[in-house]
Amino acid sequence: MKLSDFNYDLPKELIAQDPLENRSDSRLMVIHRDTDAIEHRIFREIGEYISPGDILVMNDTRVIPARLIGVRESGGAAEILLLKRLDIDRWDAIVRPGKKLRPGAKVSFGEGKLVGEIEEVAEEGNRIVRFHYDGVFESILDELGQMPLPPYITHKLQDKERYQTVYAKHEGSAAAPTAGLHFTKELLKELEEKGVETAFVTLHVGLGTFRPVKTENILEHHMHTEYCEVSKETAEKVNRVKERGGRVIAVGTTSVRTLESMTEEDGVLRAGSRDTDIFIYPGYRFKLVDSLITNFHLPESTLLMLVSAFYDREKILSAYSEAVQEKYRFFSFGDAMLIL
Repeated sequence: MKLSDFNYDLPKELIAQDPLENRSDSRLMVIHRDTDAIEHRIFREIGEYISPGDILVMNDTRVIPARLIGVRESGGAAEILLLKRLDIDRWDAIVRPGKKLRPGAKVSFGEGKLVGEIEEVAEEGNRIVRFHYDGVFESILDELGQMPLPPYITHKLQDKERYQTVYAKHEGSAAAPTAGLHFTKELLKELEEKGVETAFVTLHVGLGTFRPVKTENILEHHMHTEYCEVSKETAEKVNRVKERGGRVIAVGTTSVRTLESMTEEDGVLRAGSRDTDIFIYPGYRFKLVDSLITNFHLPESTLLMLVSAFYDREKILSAYSEAVQEKYRFFSFGDAMLIL
């Protein structure tokens, strides 16, 4: 299977630069897999497609302000992007400029309030960074760090909370699970009153999810690991819904990856935690997920491959072409798709 099989043309002006004033005002493309029919709706109308007894499974990870801009000992500028916490003071990170930040180098943030010391060069040129500070690391990071918006978003985010879901809880992500950004507390309450169940999983999104695939044969692509967790309560709720014939509706590709990573071949979701490097591409047999809410993804990305596996590659690319014609907004702050 070739990388070029997952390419499509996207006009630059359709890349959403800012979140909408109201989260649930985004557009919603509804795809019916049984008939291949496509509908164009508004996200707040999604309840018309979700039945009492179905369950929405959402990723409750919270994005940390993982982008730190500082100064090297020489006085030059430097940037550290936190990817994964290794222990209390050590992180796996991406650094710039890489050539200047070798083991032993130090970067100061907030006039010395926080100092990052490069300990070693890790996989794919990442760095292991140890931080020195007085006080509580999370508080200092909240003060000094910036939201790690994707590079295709060039506008400055005015409100940090707009890059968080309304149910974000467990800190640890370097990027938002963006399908969940469309939900408001009011919409979730409306669905709950209708009889739709909700459950939460946690997957801390690393930038490995968004790294470009560089091999023409996609089977040679190496996925980075990400920490995921399913609670006993969530496992019991999801399995109960499945047993009685309700649908498991995953909110976002991160929820899909968590559910499929933690589900056995018998279709039973198991509670627990692990690092997952699951790579879902066409030909994958889904064990648990029945429907998917997702955004529109980058060309040649592993996320587009996952969505193609859930429906059909050619039909997904046809739907994307229709989305371009209809001027949908793409990527993190863009519109949504519901695949039934």
